[in-house]
Amino acid sequence: MRDRICIVCKQALDGEPLLTLDQMPASAQDIPGQEDLAEDRGICLNLHQCSCCGLVQFDCEPVPYYKDVIRSGGFTTTMVELRQRQYRHFIDSYHLEGKKLIEAGCGQGEFLSVLSGFPVTACGIEHRESLVNLGKEKGLNVWKQFAEEGEILKAPDGSMSGPYDGFLSFNYLEHQPDPVGMLRCIAENLTDQGVGLITVPSLEYILKYDGYYELIRDHIAYYTFDTLRFAADQAGFEVLEEEMVNRDTLSVIVRKKKSPDRLDVSGLVQSRVIIGEELKKLAGKLESEGKRLGIWGASHQGFTLASTTVIGEFARYIIDSAPFKQGRFAPASHLPIVAPDYFHKDPVDVILIVAPGYTEEIARTIVEKFGWNVEILALKSNHLERI
Repeated sequence: MRDRICIVCKQALDGEPLLTLDQMPASAQDIPGQEDLAEDRGICLNLHQCSCCGLVQFDCEPVPYYKDVIRSGGFTTTMVELRQRQYRHFIDSYHLEGKKLIEAGCGQGEFLSVLSGFPVTACGIEHRESLVNLGKEKGLNVWKQFAEEGEILKAPDGSMSGPYDGFLSFNYLEHQPDPVGMLRCIAENLTDQGVGLITVPSLEYILKYDGYYELIRDHIAYYTFDTLRFAADQAGFEVLEEEMVNRDTLSVIVRKKKSPDRLDVSGLVQSRVIIGEELKKLAGKLESEGKRLGIWGASHQGFTLASTTVIGEFARYIIDSAPFKQGRFAPASHLPIVAPDYFHKDPVDVILIVAPGYTEEIARTIVEKFGWNVEILALKSNHLERI
């Protein structure tokens, strides 16, 4: 058992499992021989659905060989024709002629061999050494590596390195205990706006035909278009196309999301200077006239202005109508927060309103409670205004 945490969104897999399967094969690849039968036992698998992202998954550890790709149908006519169709559409639609593509989990290069007939520069990474060697014997550019977050995907001999223009991943993601980490690694090795073609077995197909026999520990996760889209998004991709292929497989084309442009906050910097100067000028003027200042609004705006400008040292207090704030102190500036009636005990000559959504209402309250002799100011945008 692994920690019952969703492999995509990392939230707890709480509640009862959707399904518990007894006497399940421990793996689909470690097939026992005659000498192993005495030790071979079925295992119990609990199938959960994450209540946060919806991904259906087993709560067990992955099979020991989850980084390896072992295919038995890679050379069938059906599969070759499917890959040719997918490659043609992928390359033509996303202008990948002459570009560099990398397959993550390429096995012995079954699908890379098909790609060799297209006008791209293709390579692949595979974790199992024996499969890498078989790929090299076919003249394919493959090397031993696994796409883990932080890995730089490049051939040891320097014959191929990123950034790549596109990637391929065929029925590999469902084996991964950290699918988002794997996809993030790939994203980090792509060009800006790099694209990818991903396939995984379809949970919709399994549910449509009630095929419980499709469930196996090797496939630790069972994706729908929704959950595959969510996983891709978490890794920094947007899904451009979705297609069901071969009746039982989800196929999506993704694109690396553009990093957001760095925001220009020069206006905020300038406004802090302008407001600071205006409030400094106000405090100096009131001090020279022997007048006192109060603030109305124990809000985040009032707290920030009090702690970052001279007004926090000059004002007498902050008025606020909320009882739970009264008797406490503004963060950082430590101005006391008082009820409106406190004004009669300790009157001020000027009140600065810093509650933007309630300025007019507060101004009317000041006139009603304290009279017309109190000067009312408000901070609107980055300037003081007289109300």
